[in-house]
Amino acid sequence: MKYSIFSLARNALGHHRNWPAAWRSPPPKREYDVVIVGGGGHGLATAYYLAKEHGITNVAVLEKGWIGGGNTGRNTTIVRSNYYLRENAHFYEHSLKLWEGLSRDLNFNVMFSQRGVLNLAHTYADLDAQARRGNAMRLNGVDALALDREEVRAMVPGLDMSPEARYPIMGGLLQPRGGTARHDAVAWGFARGADARGVDIIQHCAVTGMVREGNRITGVETTQGFIRAKKIGIAVAGHSTLLAGMAGLQLPIESHVLQAMVSEPVKPVLDTVVTSGAVHFYISQSDKGELVMGGDLDMYNSYAQRGNLPVLEHVVSSALALFPGFSRLRALRLWGGIMDMSMDGSPIIARTALDNFYVNCGWCYGGFKATPGSGWCFAHTIAQDRPHELNAAFTLDRYTLGRAIDERGAGPTAWLQ
Repeated sequence: MKYSIFSLARNALGHHRNWPAAWRSPPPKREYDVVIVGGGGHGLATAYYLAKEHGITNVAVLEKGWIGGGNTGRNTTIVRSNYYLRENAHFYEHSLKLWEGLSRDLNFNVMFSQRGVLNLAHTYADLDAQARRGNAMRLNGVDALALDREEVRAMVPGLDMSPEARYPIMGGLLQPRGGTARHDAVAWGFARGADARGVDIIQHCAVTGMVREGNRITGVETTQGFIRAKKIGIAVAGHSTLLAGMAGLQLPIESHVLQAMVSEPVKPVLDTVVTSGAVHFYISQSDKGELVMGGDLDMYNSYAQRGNLPVLEHVVSSALALFPGFSRLRALRLWGGIMDMSMDGSPIIARTALDNFYVNCGWCYGGFKATPGSGWCFAHTIAQDRPHELNAAFTLDRYTLGRAIDERGAGPTAWLQ
């Protein structure tokens, strides 16, 4: 790693005031080969893989705020590839394999922990659905392990396994290689890696408009001036419709708030990720000891990074129904991220009808876990001007062609199971 134990101690004694910058903050050039709008995990990963895999280094990443200040820092850090449909299973499995070597590749600890992701079954119908999903996962080369009731009890002793439980637990489906990562560390690692390969990372640079000439976007208007670009890609999550609208495109997605919260930190009590489609709930424990919890969307369109109390009430009541022992914990903080929800639960990584304009959006609940795979495929699509076979199905026109990828394992909702 870049910093020695002596460097850590020296900066700790200096109240962390003298840390060297992990990446440059250059003024924007007048023109780039590629401009990526969005300095979150997906945008930074795209820039990194453009430089690493395709040798394209005259790249700018434009971020309206600061690195890690958007959706990348507003999620629940879960990483998995337990998808049902072939297209999603192969894509997310590729992303998971990138996760497994990411700290080594970036020379930066993203704190990836393969603690497993367990989805609970509460009914016979759940067990049947999980059996189908597990079989599909194994056929697609993804690890899956069916657990019976007693195996779930042994793995997660804090669960309410009593006959009187509000949500009886009959078993579960485990992906042992799933887990969690440190969200902001992922952004920092990709930012440092991209910068080291010559990419310009320009913070506090909001895109305010796009200049279109014929069927091309020749550049972007920003709060730091006009920037010309040969190719432009957007990776801005819930704000994708706004950016695409500047280019004259309408995207088949909606933006919704997804809330989450953490408890006060406690000693280790949960060493895996537990999810439930029937309960609309997921929970894990962070390395700092906080219990990280989330549920379903606020079901109204919004670009605001805030939610409402009914959803938080549901998250807390779900936590206590499954884990009664957590009732004495106090909430520490909560937040909301903006989800760009596609119409079939699957992402869009594609060229558009414009000659040099590319979109990366529609991630629904899967944005964080897809970070390295998304950047890898988006970089290929931009560099080669055609999709990789891993994202060939994630086209923008699949809805008009009747080729929707209706993935019913994309999130924590009952109907998605």
